[in-house]
Amino acid sequence: MNLFSRIEVIKSKSQPITEAMVVNGYKRLNRSSKGRGVDNMSIEDFDKNKSDNLYKIWNRLASGSYFPPPVKEVEIPKPGSDKKRVLGVATISDRIAQNVVKEHLNYLIDNKFEKESFAFRPNKSAQQAIYQCRTNCWGFAWVVDIDIKGFFDNIDRKLLLEIVREHTQEKWVLMYIERWLNAPIIKKDGKEVKRKSGTPQGGVISPILANIYLDKAFDKWFKVEFPMLTFERFADDIIIHCNSQEQAKEVLDKSRERFWEYKLELHPVKTKIVYCKQSSRTIKYPINSFKFLGVQFRPLKRKNKRGKVFQGFSTVVPLSSTSKIGAFILSLELHRKSKHDIYQIAEMINNRIQNWYNYFKDWDIYTSCSYFFYKLNNRLLKWAKNRYKRLKGKKRIIGLMKRLQRQQPDLFAHWKFGFKIANS
Repeated sequence: MNLFSRIEVIKSKSQPITEAMVVNGYKRLNRSSKGRGVDNMSIEDFDKNKSDNLYKIWNRLASGSYFPPPVKEVEIPKPGSDKKRVLGVATISDRIAQNVVKEHLNYLIDNKFEKESFAFRPNKSAQQAIYQCRTNCWGFAWVVDIDIKGFFDNIDRKLLLEIVREHTQEKWVLMYIERWLNAPIIKKDGKEVKRKSGTPQGGVISPILANIYLDKAFDKWFKVEFPMLTFERFADDIIIHCNSQEQAKEVLDKSRERFWEYKLELHPVKTKIVYCKQSSRTIKYPINSFKFLGVQFRPLKRKNKRGKVFQGFSTVVPLSSTSKIGAFILSLELHRKSKHDIYQIAEMINNRIQNWYNYFKDWDIYTSCSYFFYKLNNRLLKWAKNRYKRLKGKKRIIGLMKRLQRQQPDLFAHWKFGFKIANS
């Protein structure tokens, strides 16, 4: 009996959840995520008995008897910091179950969100948010960079459920959201802890719950309170654009009060007012840059169509990101991999370099990262020197690699972007 042949069973279930909804939840799994939940099951393990596993999930969801297992706590390093970010890793089965409710909520709610909300929504992306932010920085001289202190850990569950009820009265949706919010967490030492607030960062259902909460707490309020201003929001990352320093202070003060009403606190250091300085803006102000979604916004020298240099305000790849990808390359110790051929070396680095480049390619990567790619090519030259010891002299090694680059310009991801082997 296959997964779609139990129609007579569906009619007897207490919750209106179909097998097709569960299969769709499975198809939407993030297969690149290698994290394992408390059952230590991988996606590959799940697939070995996929049909039965999916049927069990559907049977429990549809009968109202699904109770999520505890979430496993995992710490990952924060970029450019010694601190750790705590994520909650759910089991594969629980991720599928969360996908079922998430997709149903998306269908009900997504068209009610404001256009300034970009995170985890169909046909929305971080790149769109960055483009919009850059455009708005040209039109508005001041920015309020909002950082919510411990947002996912501090969402008020009672308020969250009240807001969800404004969008749907479906009991099964509310029931399962409440169960996920109340699921305990397994700490690193194996101790099970009950959480009293928040939703696990990293959970499948968490992003849409964050959007629902902040749409009410901030987006809708801001559109009424400041109809002539604009903003970008990507989950809990918020950038507000203002016309003057006085207006920015007013926006910040009122935003702080508004978030406090929803049991959220703005970070006292990371939240700041920024002046988007450029040639036509002459006010002296100490803070002239900010980061949004991993991209640095700051004053930059530019040339107009006539070749005249002026100061603009735009985007670059931040040093912290270049350092991170650089540390990855260093960790490979390519110069010690002389037993690997050139294609194995390319396989080691290409996927990471390609993904990194795809994210930052529109943000002045050629200006801010040319030195990094120069150093990467030098790493490849060191590998070639150890690999081809019969070739004596640096010029012969460079000549070999330059010929290879001409013959196979797509061999390495950064080669096809135009970063060539230098002559020295």
